[in-house]
Amino acid sequence: MAPLLGAVFVASRCCCASRQGDHLTPDWYISLLYIHTGDMNAILEGLKQAIHLILTRDPALFEIIRLSLSVSGTALLFSTLIGIPLGAALGLTRFRGRRLVVALLYTGMGFPPVVVGLFVYLVLSRSGPLGQLHWDFIPALFTPGAMVLAQCVISFPLVAGFTMAAVMGVDPQIRQQVRALGATQWQSTLAVLAEARTGVVVSIIAGFGSIISEVGAVMLVGGNVEGRTRVLTTAIVLETRKGVFDLAIALGIVLLALSFLANLAMLYLQGRVFDE
Repeated sequence: MAPLLGAVFVASRCCCASRQGDHLTPDWYISLLYIHTGDMNAILEGLKQAIHLILTRDPALFEIIRLSLSVSGTALLFSTLIGIPLGAALGLTRFRGRRLVVALLYTGMGFPPVVVGLFVYLVLSRSGPLGQLHWDFIPALFTPGAMVLAQCVISFPLVAGFTMAAVMGVDPQIRQQVRALGATQWQSTLAVLAEARTGVVVSIIAGFGSIISEVGAVMLVGGNVEGRTRVLTTAIVLETRKGVFDLAIALGIVLLALSFLANLAMLYLQGRVFDE
């Protein structure tokens, strides 16, 4: 509060000085420096408390982390199981209407998450085409299942699109040589995917990054309900608005750490050496 009041005071005096044609004296610079120092102290204090929350395994913090990993992990699993085969099929086969499918896939890669959230919300609402069916396997709004569905729609085009691009970049002669050795269609496809494994892994990384840091769609379909649908990104928005910066900073640190660890894990799976 003190830095805020100081800022108002300095601003008012500066306005008065400008009206009278005066110049700012060194005292005003000292006041501005005090304001800046106060803000930095608040940030450092919030960072210190955030680290304390992480080290002491704060229950509220780790519940949000658990739900975030559960929702994004499930969505990534479904996106991978569907996206990689579809991307490989689009990259290896030619059929009528393929250009239209590829254009739709590329369009999906650029979908704004909030638009995806709106679409899923309308589909799952009580008057929507899926919501009015009341089937058990169709998730309801403001549940983790609805969040998984929204994140699948976001990450699926990325996984499929990058996989297709990676498969198309493989030398066509490799597939022909494998087929000449008596391999089946499925075996030749696996051989091409093995050659394109770097691009396939990148597609999974891109899919994970697009959903773990997404806030618009999960806010719309999840509702940010405490203990049920509150994930890392929505919790950061809420705690920042409330002024609880220690928890918001802690969540931000965890979000950055998850992204970093995911990239390390993918590099390990690729068998890459870090000093290449």
